[in-house]
Amino acid sequence: MLRWAVIFLVVAIVAAVFGFGGIAGTAAGVAKVLFFIFIILFLISLIRGKSS
Repeated sequence: MLRWAVIFLVVAIVAAVFGFGGIAGTAAGVAKVLFFIFIILFLISLIRGKSS
């Protein structure tokens, strides 16, 4: 999932460079959401791994 966040971040940066503001904003938003989901799942897996 972190790979997808990085891909959307790169798409957002490329779109911003070429002046596509709407696409850049959308891709950046998706990257941000995926990153936070990744962090939450990572923390859950850490907690579950220590309790087993």
